[in-house]
Amino acid sequence: MTDSQQHSPVVLGTIGAVYGIKGWLRINAYTENQEGIFDYSPWLIGHNGQWREAKVSQWRWHNNGLVAKFAEVDDRDAAQQLTGLEIAVPADALPELAEDEFYWRDLVGLRVVNKENYDMGIVNHLMPTVANDVLVVNANSNDAFGKRERLIPFIQSQYIVKVDKEAGLITVDWPADF
Repeated sequence: MTDSQQHSPVVLGTIGAVYGIKGWLRINAYTENQEGIFDYSPWLIGHNGQWREAKVSQWRWHNNGLVAKFAEVDDRDAAQQLTGLEIAVPADALPELAEDEFYWRDLVGLRVVNKENYDMGIVNHLMPTVANDVLVVNANSNDAFGKRERLIPFIQSQYIVKVDKEAGLITVDWPADF
């Protein structure tokens, strides 16, 4: 992880529509368990890298989603000003992971090579699927197989041989022409 990644906020969700007249807002959580977003406090809210601290005073489930009230927001008009903002926390607020576990943000930007040392490109992002997460790799502009992008399942026991964050490299067991 680069120094700027270590200190830059990690987006955990967004603030949705206003709920009611007393300043409550819908919360769209990106955390594995939706209510896990409330394990972090205080939140940083904002967009385009402009953040300010906000404290959730209350939250609850409503239907299949979450709603929350911020300490400084007491009416619908004030809540409306927050809709669409991102919810983030400092990267160092995230729990430490086991050696073989990774936050997606740690994998983005790493170079991918296969066991034959063929340079397959750079991880652009990860994509969740029902079966497993998938690395979306932007191929090099001079790729010998004419690939623009590769989708490689992030299955450590099968296709991911090694992730070396310090070297900026992921080694995969994946054919270069696929």
